[in-house]
Amino acid sequence: MTKLQMLCGNAGREFSRFCANEDGATAIEYALIAAGVAVTIVATVTGLGSSVKASFVATSNALN
Repeated sequence: MTKLQMLCGNAGREFSRFCANEDGATAIEYALIAAGVAVTIVATVTGLGSSVKASFVATSNALN
């Protein structure tokens, strides 16, 4: 067996082991979920903020 064959064999095993490792994929999935939740919270608070402001303005105008 030549040195090139040994090197390619070791590189192939290392690449297979790297592809089988899913630790980083799990972290990325959790980050995407957290980003989705954050976007939902911001959109909800923004929408509610506008309607609450309109209610306060209407109440203020009714009292004047």
